[in-house]
Amino acid sequence: MSFRIVIALVLAGVALCARAAEPLTVAVYPNLDEAIRLVTPLWRQRHPDVPLKFIARNYVDHHNAMTTALAAGSGLPDVMAVEVGYLGRFAASGGLTDLAAAPYRAGRLRDRFVRYAFAQAENGGRIVAIPTDLGPGGLFYRHDIFSRAGIDEADFTASWERYLSAGRRLKAATGVFLLAHPREIKDIVLRSGLKDGEGLYFNAAGQPQVESPRFVRAFTLARAARVAGLDARLTPYSAEWSAALRTGRVASQPGGAWLVGHLEDWLSPGTDGRWRVTRLPGGTRAAWGGSFYAIPAASRNKALAWELIQLLTMDRALQLAAFKSPRLNAFPALRTAQDDPFFAQPMPFLGGQRARLFWREAAAEMPALTVHRLDPVAEEIVNAELDRVLDDGKDIATALADARRLIERRVRRP
Repeated sequence: MSFRIVIALVLAGVALCARAAEPLTVAVYPNLDEAIRLVTPLWRQRHPDVPLKFIARNYVDHHNAMTTALAAGSGLPDVMAVEVGYLGRFAASGGLTDLAAAPYRAGRLRDRFVRYAFAQAENGGRIVAIPTDLGPGGLFYRHDIFSRAGIDEADFTASWERYLSAGRRLKAATGVFLLAHPREIKDIVLRSGLKDGEGLYFNAAGQPQVESPRFVRAFTLARAARVAGLDARLTPYSAEWSAALRTGRVASQPGGAWLVGHLEDWLSPGTDGRWRVTRLPGGTRAAWGGSFYAIPAASRNKALAWELIQLLTMDRALQLAAFKSPRLNAFPALRTAQDDPFFAQPMPFLGGQRARLFWREAAAEMPALTVHRLDPVAEEIVNAELDRVLDDGKDIATALADARRLIERRVRRP
């Protein structure tokens, strides 16, 4: 064998070793880094020569970084976490791998997941991500405060009008605010009556629907709450909001299943047994968030990226471990993970309620809505107009007409 051939073989071997040692990069936001830690031991068993390298940024910084990287087509990880609010925008960028195509053929996996979650990842015949966790929602409320006012659960869940009426009684009897901000009423009412395949802000033709009866009712109810003085005028996740929940200044808070962990750990510690969760007024089904994993089209190792995503989303034991983790508390999107006896266990913080069964039922009944790339923009515009109605007394019809015009302007923008 010639000297040149030997050198070539040595160099080829070095190149192969270097390639084998190249890590698989995963970009996540809190607390999905915990999910990567949970999967790491299993990954090491399968691929001892391919370490996992995860990049964890806070929620906003993560999505801003991914937005910039997708636009540039560079600086992308092999796997990226995406929150549902960004899914439509990222799908429209064309920078995500179509998992409906070969060799992935993810459409065959559809029935393994909660229906509404998988539908959110479908975009024009493409599948751009796989769901990992859900945020099926309900109304969290201080059972002790409502009881002190002589108000039963049935008094405020039958309808939104009954909810506001109970809030008036509650404030008169205890001085406690019903909720933090009327925007939370608006967010839920907008989801009332929607069916599979419909969108929150846009119809199938991409036209904004913000002047529909749905939006008029949502704005009307939100204004009624403000006029009656039922909200504490607090922005969720502000320091003042946290303090209000901790001290019992606010008696109810809509939210996803994950909120119970936040309440117990840092929002309202020491209030075990005082909180309950129930269905949203009027029987509305709503979800708060949800996480997905996607493969950027620029990923250099899509085969291993796809294998990792399948582990993170379809390994029952890992899905359950992520749900049982106090730090993550990720309600599983995988249907087989929802059959575990853990779901039927009483939750002491919620007075012994078997609330996981309630959330499982809520998730199964959620309509499979479509997402639009401009949903976040439409939400921002609608929220700004609602603030003008609440704070400045702007006419609702005028506010919604203005919102439509602003959204249409953004739709026309290239």
